[in-house]
Amino acid sequence: MTDVIMLEAVEIVGLLSTGQLTPHDLLDALEARIALVDPQINALPTHCFERAHAHADRLLQMPLSKRGPLAGLPLPIKDLTDVAGVRSTQGSTIFAQHIPQQSDLLVEHLEAQGAIVYAKSNTPEFGAGANTFNEVFGATRNPRDQTLSVAGSSGGAAAALATGMAWVAHGSDFGGSLRNPASFCNVVGFRPTPGRVARTPGAKIDDLLNVEGPMARTVSDCALLFDAMCGADSRDRLSRDGPGTGAWLAAARSNWRPLRVAYSADLGITPVDPEVAELTKKAALRLADIGVIVEEAHPDFSEAHECFGTLRAYTFAASKAGLLATHREQLKPELVWNIEKGLALSSAELIRAEQQRARMCRNADAFFRQYDLLLCPATIVPPYPVINRFVDSCNGVKFSNYIEWLAIAYAISIVACPAMSLPCGFTGKGLPVGLQIVGRSGDDGRVFAGGRLLEELLQMNTGVPILPFGSGMQ
Repeated sequence: MTDVIMLEAVEIVGLLSTGQLTPHDLLDALEARIALVDPQINALPTHCFERAHAHADRLLQMPLSKRGPLAGLPLPIKDLTDVAGVRSTQGSTIFAQHIPQQSDLLVEHLEAQGAIVYAKSNTPEFGAGANTFNEVFGATRNPRDQTLSVAGSSGGAAAALATGMAWVAHGSDFGGSLRNPASFCNVVGFRPTPGRVARTPGAKIDDLLNVEGPMARTVSDCALLFDAMCGADSRDRLSRDGPGTGAWLAAARSNWRPLRVAYSADLGITPVDPEVAELTKKAALRLADIGVIVEEAHPDFSEAHECFGTLRAYTFAASKAGLLATHREQLKPELVWNIEKGLALSSAELIRAEQQRARMCRNADAFFRQYDLLLCPATIVPPYPVINRFVDSCNGVKFSNYIEWLAIAYAISIVACPAMSLPCGFTGKGLPVGLQIVGRSGDDGRVFAGGRLLEELLQMNTGVPILPFGSGMQ
């Protein structure tokens, strides 16, 4: 089963589709791997293997051709998303014993596509803050140095992928929650164009900032899962039909090459660790080696901090104001601050934020008429100490709140563009750094194609999982 753990997801699905492997084989391998690895890093605190084996039994009663595009591939679901009959805490003591009776429609869709859920991945409380710790399960630790963070909020998913406890994983992204953990754990995280992946709506039916998306160790595996995640559902008013079965994997493998790309170390709005800037620029310039025009440029994101701060606060107030009233003492201080900021917003502030978002979307649309892709750091720092609640400064600049250090990711969320974090190198201390690849809104396929091209050029060998460094394992 060790050999199975080392395979990529596209290979696993091929073996499942021909009957050379069964989902039970994979679940047994995962259970053994989790027992070996997870005590060191705490990525998958909730397991549901009995449910998973029962699902596998039902799937095996079907003909091979009817088992869906994932054919029985197991995957973990982020603990912000409900799975029927499985403890789903949202990283909060308020819901520490919550067992939903109905799955999120995203989970329903994935299971209909042949996915088998076997675990919930760790997340910060309600996904707030890019460091994966909570009062229910504790902190998830970085496999490359267990004193360091995996970022967040899809931190458990990223760490599970890096260590072979998952071949693919579900995550979500508001202000970088797929991209930051991918960068910190040396895996691939993809934030899609809003509406690609249907999910059960929350307090805001028209939420364009928060999206569900795939994570994996390679671009092709990420595209494989994205294919299975996509599709419309009438319960999600933003969702749209996808381009067809296998279209995103085909896009990743299309051999499309950009003609002209832009690189920016900071998008004009944030400090960046010099080593991160150096590594990401070096990675971007690999495209110049094959004849692509690479220029330093970025859209005007100068209003991003104010805009995102307002829209985020409004979203938290809409979804969590009731909990503030009834469970204030159980909410971490960053959440209390964010909810209270949202409740204090005036109509003038909301109008200004929407006008700012509209301007930045127009800026981005004009920019992508000149450039095929925008490249920049996925995260402005390498992994930081897990005991720090968040990054409070970078390169001599002090941040004003717990989310400002995420600007290089949340600027892209504002303009609803697809973006991928792709492993691109290691610092002098051996810590991973991710390159963010951004496309025009709706151009998800080009982001996958550009990501796979750079993956081939950079040769990071992310398809092979690691054991936690410093754990004494060999």
